[in-house]
Amino acid sequence: MEFIIQLALIIAATKIAGHVSVHLGQPSVLGELIVGILIGPALLGWVPDSELIHVFSEIGVLMLMFIAGLETDLEGLRNSARSSSAVALGGVILPLGFGYLTGVFLGMDTSHAVFLGLTLSATSVSISVQTLKELGKLQSKESMTLLGAAVLDDVLVIVLLAFSMSFFGDSNTSIWLVIGEKVFFFATAVLVAWKGVPWIVRLCGRLKVAEPVISLALVLCFIFAWYADLLGVAGIIGSFIAGTALAQTSFKETIERKIEPVAYSLFVPAFFVSIGLKVTFNGIFDQLWFIVGVTLIAILTKFIGSGAGAWLTGFSPLSSCRIGSGMISRGEVALILASIGIEAHLLAQKYFTPLILVVILTTLITPPLLKFLFEKKEAPART
Repeated sequence: MEFIIQLALIIAATKIAGHVSVHLGQPSVLGELIVGILIGPALLGWVPDSELIHVFSEIGVLMLMFIAGLETDLEGLRNSARSSSAVALGGVILPLGFGYLTGVFLGMDTSHAVFLGLTLSATSVSISVQTLKELGKLQSKESMTLLGAAVLDDVLVIVLLAFSMSFFGDSNTSIWLVIGEKVFFFATAVLVAWKGVPWIVRLCGRLKVAEPVISLALVLCFIFAWYADLLGVAGIIGSFIAGTALAQTSFKETIERKIEPVAYSLFVPAFFVSIGLKVTFNGIFDQLWFIVGVTLIAILTKFIGSGAGAWLTGFSPLSSCRIGSGMISRGEVALILASIGIEAHLLAQKYFTPLILVVILTTLITPPLLKFLFEKKEAPART
């Protein structure tokens, strides 16, 4: 029963913290992230970073991206492909380069410096998605570009990680095999989403059981996520594709209306809190300069790199800043990379906790920055 009371505490704390955050003029997700630090091991210690909470948080982020897929305009996503590619490239090249140089400056060997750059190149758009949803901007052109760029960013970083591990580490994985897996995933996932999902939904809609379509939606969300993870792509991309597939069916509104209460009342709060649970202040002052310096580099390189990619493909300066800020959050993707780095001996143990704090700080700054930039008005065009 201990986990049950912890779950009750998570739900209550996130809702109260979200309300306070909105009352202070910030997105509710900011309060929900901060409260994880408050009730977690870093401060009050009421909720540990347990395996069960990790499972609930995994389900939460998958459902969050599934809902984002349901609300995505597929035509808008296709139209933003060129901009998304430029944003993703800019958002990988600049953090990778400056991350590597930072590692060299700190005295890391080449493999560790490259891995630091790769970790800073990661992007997790789940926090941005929730913020944009709260702001009512999830259908905007900037959001479409963000979503596409985040998918490409993930693929680029995973391929570069596989290359670096095979080159520097003990891995015997072929880089061509890794690239082939990614190509195979997208080819088969898109084919099934396009041709198979509508037919399966129509078939299941005839079942004489309670909520057959909603059950099928969850099944597809989890299967697509599992398939993505199996082939080395982030599970959130699989769940996002499942959501976009179901968005093309006549059951879209029904699925969205019934899935959201389950996701936002139970699983999504667990995801937001789980990020804060990973914070620890042990030995923080010994690595304070690392945390401050790398955080600034992480924020500025994504903001400038991705923003420049948007500007070069026709976005206004303000829209480019919005896109750049939406790419800043490293979230769960960078946390996974940091864990991989420890296991593969590409990240020194003394830098693990400071790097986790850098990831948390980039995640915390994204919601208020997005809100500030989306509330600004475009300057009138000169005549």
